Amino acid sequence: MDTRSLETALGYSFRQPDLLVLALTHPSLAHESGSGPVQQHNQRLEFLGDAVLQIVVTAELYRKFPSYGEGPLTQARAQLVNRTSLAAQGRRLQLGDYLILSRGEETTGGRTRASTIADAFEAIVGALFLDAGYEDTREIILRLFTEEFGELTELPSLTNPKGELQELLQSSSPEPPRYEQLSVSGPDHFREFECAVYHLGVELGRGVGRSKKLAESAAALTALSRLRSSVEVRSPQDP
Repeated sequence: MDTRSLETALGYSFRQPDLLVLALTHPSLAHESGSGPVQQHNQRLEFLGDAVLQIVVTAELYRKFPSYGEGPLTQARAQLVNRTSLAAQGRRLQLGDYLILSRGEETTGGRTRASTIADAFEAIVGALFLDAGYEDTREIILRLFTEEFGELTELPSLTNPKGELQELLQSSSPEPPRYEQLSVSGPDHFREFECAVYHLGVELGRGVGRSKKLAESAAALTALSRLRSSVEVRSPQDP
């Protein structure tokens, strides 16, 4: 597998390229291995990557917001490393193009499924940690999150993202945001919804959740992060 363009997007060249390939290998392959050798997959790396992400983001929030207590910092971390955020990071890296899937997973849309992409992103973080060590992995994570969320000068809030988004948009237009359900996947007992939010015909963000309501809230969070990041980028040039 040629992963050079993915490594370019990450800004890192793996010394152990097999780690990156493993991070991209979906667990569905293990079910198709039959009586042969058990196919290794990315779940262990995902477990490791989740822990690395948590400590990197936690430490950064702790450093940047010394006046906030545990509750607000926990909420902010949950926004930054939730499944929607990680899937967005994975899509920016075009991870779907590199995933190694079973035939069944391929035919049921696994290459574009938000949860699969989020899992692969966590697994890549785990692979980076094993290959590069903590400090280099931390720098890569913070660079990727800065590209998505800006410099994070304001603590994210999870209180009422749909209400906050509507209030923000109404400052420039009376038209409210519109939410649209894009897909539903998974078995009946474990549904995953994906929704998008639009304003004036423009898609502002997408989100996933175990219900339509949660997916809409996640989409609103993504939109808020992008809009606030855009304002921070433009403000130095404003008169």
